[in-house]
Amino acid sequence: MTTTEVVIAGRELHFRWQANAPLVLDLPQLEVSSGERLFVCGPSGCGKSSLLALIAGVTTLSNGQLQVMGQELARLSGRKRDQLRADALGVIFQQFNLLPYLSVRDNVLLACRFSSRRAGNAVAISGSVRAEAERLLSHLGLSGPLLDAPAASLSVGQQQRVAAARALIGRPPLVIADEPTSSLDRYHRQAFVDLLLAECEAAGSALLFVSHDDSLAGHFDRVLDLPALNRVATGATASSSKVNP
Repeated sequence: MTTTEVVIAGRELHFRWQANAPLVLDLPQLEVSSGERLFVCGPSGCGKSSLLALIAGVTTLSNGQLQVMGQELARLSGRKRDQLRADALGVIFQQFNLLPYLSVRDNVLLACRFSSRRAGNAVAISGSVRAEAERLLSHLGLSGPLLDAPAASLSVGQQQRVAAARALIGRPPLVIADEPTSSLDRYHRQAFVDLLLAECEAAGSALLFVSHDDSLAGHFDRVLDLPALNRVATGATASSSKVNP
C-alpha cells in the first residue's frame, strides 16, 4: 500500500480533554484506504465522536501521529486544518451544524463557498454548484419550496439530510459521518445510505461511518469495533473484521 492510497494513517493515538484528565482514546493503529467504506461501532462513551473530531482536525492529539490526506495534523496551524477540512473532508456532524437562518439550499452551498476545489467539482458534475446542491437534495427527498425554507423550520430528520448533502457536495475524498441516520425513519434511512454509498463510490471517496445501528454494517467493506481497539476501555489490541469480500 502506497502513501497516496491511504487517506487516514494513525499510530499510537492518545487523546484526553485536559492535560491531567484520564485518556479518552488510546489506539495503537488506524488506517483507512482511498475509497474504503469503514463502519465504526460501539456504545456511547467509547470514544467514537472523539475519534472523528481528531480526524476532522476539530481537536488535536495529546500524543501520537495522525495523518489525513498525507498531512500530519499536528504540524498544521488551526487555519490550515480548517482549509484541509474544507477541501478534502465532507463531515456530517452529530449536531448537524447548520446555520438556522440560511435556506436549505444555501446551507449546502456553504461547503463550496469555503472550498474552490469542491466548487469546481460540483460545476463539473452538474454545470453549477446550485444545480449540484439541488440534485443531491432531491435524491434525499428535499425539493420544491423546501429548498428556500430556513433550516430552522425543518424537522430533525430533514436537517440531518441537509447536513448530508452539504458533506457530499463537491465530492471530497473523505466523508465522515457521525450517527447520520439516527433521526431518520426506515424509508429515509435506506435512501440516505444508498445515496451516501453511491456518491462516495462515484467520487472514489473513503467513508468513515459511525453508527449504533448494526443492521447497516453489511453495506461496508470493514467493521471496526472501537471498544476492542481502544486500550482505555479494554487493554485489547486492534480488532477489525471484513464483512464483504
